[in-house]
Amino acid sequence: MKYIINVYGRDVICASCVNAPGSKDTYDWLQAVLGRKYPDQELQFNYIDLDRDENLSDYDQDIIERINEDELFYPLVAINDEIIQDGYVQLKPIQRWMDEKTA
Repeated sequence: MKYIINVYGRDVICASCVNAPGSKDTYDWLQAVLGRKYPDQELQFNYIDLDRDENLSDYDQDIIERINEDELFYPLVAINDEIIQDGYVQLKPIQRWMDEKTA
């Protein structure tokens, strides 16, 4: 199965995430960690800049709108169009989701 991992974010760190890594750092970190942890899975990583609306799906537009309305926070991680985490991203919930799907 193919897993499309989207990280939505901005260059500016969100106000409520002061000591958390930035969106791009989260994207780079997830690529490295998940690539090592799930080497036999087909993983596709995408970074979606909230301030650029180029070639976005309706799902992406909806996520961006919800972030802009403070309903969700960035960085936000979605796998196969399912929101896994937003705001302060931690590895355990993402790994738990991946482990359930790849079992």
